[in-house]
Amino acid sequence: MCGSEKSRKLEMSYGKERMTDQIELNQSKLGTREYWNEFYRKEQQNFQDNEDDTGECWFNDSNAEEKMIEFIINNIQEATFPDGLANKSDISFLDIGTGNGHLLFQLCEQLNEELGDKKEGNQFHFHGIDYSPDSIQFATSIAEKKYPKNSFNFCQVDLLSKDEAFLNSHSFDILLDKGTLDAIALNQDPIAEFGGKRGMDVYAKQVARMMKTHSILLITSCNFTEKELITLVTSGTNLKVWSKIKYPNFSFGGMEGSTVVSIAFVQNGEFA
Repeated sequence: MCGSEKSRKLEMSYGKERMTDQIELNQSKLGTREYWNEFYRKEQQNFQDNEDDTGECWFNDSNAEEKMIEFIINNIQEATFPDGLANKSDISFLDIGTGNGHLLFQLCEQLNEELGDKKEGNQFHFHGIDYSPDSIQFATSIAEKKYPKNSFNFCQVDLLSKDEAFLNSHSFDILLDKGTLDAIALNQDPIAEFGGKRGMDVYAKQVARMMKTHSILLITSCNFTEKELITLVTSGTNLKVWSKIKYPNFSFGGMEGSTVVSIAFVQNGEFA
């Protein structure tokens, strides 16, 4: 999904007026439901054969998952999340495109480890959604067998369906995306029910339907630059950049950048 999948077909201009249709990635099988259904069917079979095989951890090389979790825990401990979330004791998490649920499982474990006795009085709720039924079955199986003392809720949800009821009936405090927007963007086909827009163009509006005022959306991407990601998420929404996670920079051709980008966006008002 990273590196070779990138396509920079335009010399980008990053003005506020820049439209999302100027951002384009190459088409890939990793953007298809069929690919992920088959992928998680195999992962599930591997887990049935060996319960220590819980599948792949995406972005493992960049330590992105650990950095996302550290970012969340630090802001909870220091009460530095936006007003309305900073001192909240009852926090709901949503993993968008949960796959094998690894991010949620690790987040739960580390919240327990890092907060310890301080966790008393706090309530954390862990939810994961994915459009692949095989992903949901796989994550649920892992939760039941490896984490029986914790509660995780996994649900099949089609984020790119205008009529998806889940988006209107659920809202969360902290929403996480580790590569899901990347995968969505690898399918450049127009979606008829959204007037021919691509999945990457409607993603942010669909996610915002599950956000409250002051909710946080933390996205990690390896297919978009920081400015591209900001454009995709803030165009046509009330989402604004709140914070960023730092990664090592590299220089190439006089330009500086990072192979991975993680940005936290805040919902500045109820989505209309």
